[in-house]
Amino acid sequence: MQPNDLKKILSSGLLSFPVTDFDAEGNFRKSTYIERLEWLAPYGASALFAAGGTGEFFSLTANEYTDIIKTAVDTCAGQVPILAGVGGPTRVAAAYAKEAERVGAQGLLLLPHYLTEASQDGLIEHVAEVCKATNLGVVVYNRANCRLTPDSLAKLADRCPNLIGFKDGVGDIELMVSIWRKMGDRFSYLGGLPTAEVYAAAYKALGTPVYSSAVFNFMPKLAMDFYHAVASDNHAEQNRMLDEFFLPYLEIRNRKAGYAVSIVKAGARLVGHDAGPVRAPLTDLTPEECDMLDKLIRKQGAQ
Repeated sequence: MQPNDLKKILSSGLLSFPVTDFDAEGNFRKSTYIERLEWLAPYGASALFAAGGTGEFFSLTANEYTDIIKTAVDTCAGQVPILAGVGGPTRVAAAYAKEAERVGAQGLLLLPHYLTEASQDGLIEHVAEVCKATNLGVVVYNRANCRLTPDSLAKLADRCPNLIGFKDGVGDIELMVSIWRKMGDRFSYLGGLPTAEVYAAAYKALGTPVYSSAVFNFMPKLAMDFYHAVASDNHAEQNRMLDEFFLPYLEIRNRKAGYAVSIVKAGARLVGHDAGPVRAPLTDLTPEECDMLDKLIRKQGAQ
């Protein structure tokens, strides 16, 4: 897929970030991962991001990564484009980019680099090196220790024609407005804060109507209904779903660091699509918290 074709796809719709299935020993469980993708694909997400943050990219081995991306590509062929998460040190991220392209991914999400802080010049070189390593379209994830300024993005846009997307995980409104006004339609803009539904209407007003939904992993109908309510400016429906599900959901998610992923895996298990435990350093929800989530899910009806 050409980068500009991917950019068009990422300019509308809801984005899916599936969890990665592990067995009781914490090993990748391919059979149920395939079943998960087959279950989610028909619900209408514009693109599926394999081995992203929700997919615990940060805990995968290189061999597992290849298996996961290839499995997603093969399972969803002809149904939905697959973007692969890449990240870590610059040369490691570039190697993952090459591997994802080799096994058939249609695009890449560049997650923040590992551990060290960096200047804007250093961030520019990091992103440029990864873009140079592949012909695929790349979306850069502005989050944690990778926070690009409008000027840095403008420089990258000139150097990297295959850098086609900007995903925001910071939530700085002033920064988003500045980037949008400077870069215009050079990029597709994606909302990427945890439980992005809470911010979706505000980001749509900023020119960022597309966002990633972790809840789509276990409540795909609810996630799509909420997206359509945002897209149609149906504020009454948005507020109803926020009050009935998303805000109570946040009360559970915010109990511990790392629960943004853990609660999604708990939800998948509760609806009959068990993805196994999270890997360290993440921790699973407690039985009490799972009961709270179960009651919340049941109130929403069948998916």
